[in-house]
Amino acid sequence: MRRIEINSNDAGQRVDKFLIKYFKHLPESLIYKWLRKKKIRLDGKHPQKDAFLSEGSVIEAYVNDEFFPAEKELPPFLLSAKAPAVVYEDENIIICDKPSGICAHDGEDSLINSILSYLYKKGEYNPLVENTFAPALCHRIDRNTSGLVIGAKNAKALRFFNEKIRNREIRKIYFLKTDRPLPEKEGFIRGYIKKDSAQNKVSFSEEKTEGASLAVTSYKVTEDGVWAELLTGRTHQLRASFAHLGCPIMGDVKYGAKKNGQKDFQLLRARKLIFDFKDEGDFAYLNHKEFEVD
Repeated sequence: MRRIEINSNDAGQRVDKFLIKYFKHLPESLIYKWLRKKKIRLDGKHPQKDAFLSEGSVIEAYVNDEFFPAEKELPPFLLSAKAPAVVYEDENIIICDKPSGICAHDGEDSLINSILSYLYKKGEYNPLVENTFAPALCHRIDRNTSGLVIGAKNAKALRFFNEKIRNREIRKIYFLKTDRPLPEKEGFIRGYIKKDSAQNKVSFSEEKTEGASLAVTSYKVTEDGVWAELLTGRTHQLRASFAHLGCPIMGDVKYGAKKNGQKDFQLLRARKLIFDFKDEGDFAYLNHKEFEVD
């Protein structure tokens, strides 16, 4: 038998979902078998699979030691990753300015790895003492797009901001330049986007087709360039939408921009975030805040 102590980042989860993450190397069917066979106790009682965990509770697992995860080791990147460009930070979230050419999630030099390393060095995150949680990004932007990305430092913040992004209570505003002048100074681009995972590209059409999702973008042309706001959040939405108008984003060769003999990044930057929460809870202090980078 082993004991698993539930901390603040574990609390609020169903016991079965927590166990599936904790024993992620095992099949889910085995976890449910343990629950049925009463090999799992929560605070001394046999829980239903949909029982919720509370901070300070204790899970006792009456299973062989061989089923438990191997002892954790610190990933090397926690000590070596380059620090992120932090725009805002508090005890719950961190907002960073991701440079072009860096992935949000993939690779040792990814934005999330730099955030994890930064928080580890500050003493705010230690994978050796967490059961299942790690700070995570609440959304992502393309590798070759730069700008603002929100990270959550704890599970409560991650759940809250994921919900607000799903409900469109966080406005995401981009700045871009196009290869050719837009036909109108402002307006909406409305259509349907279908993803082609094999080519890592999407198609844009004005008529709905099978497997396509609605995409709506508002934009306004200024002397310096174009401001665009995502009213839906689809893969490559801005890139495909402006290409559909015959005005691809400058440097975005994949979507039809002109080549100049160099390796270009698309001239697209996530410049501004505006929090507009309907239900605030513990995050009222952030409501109506705006964050912007040059």
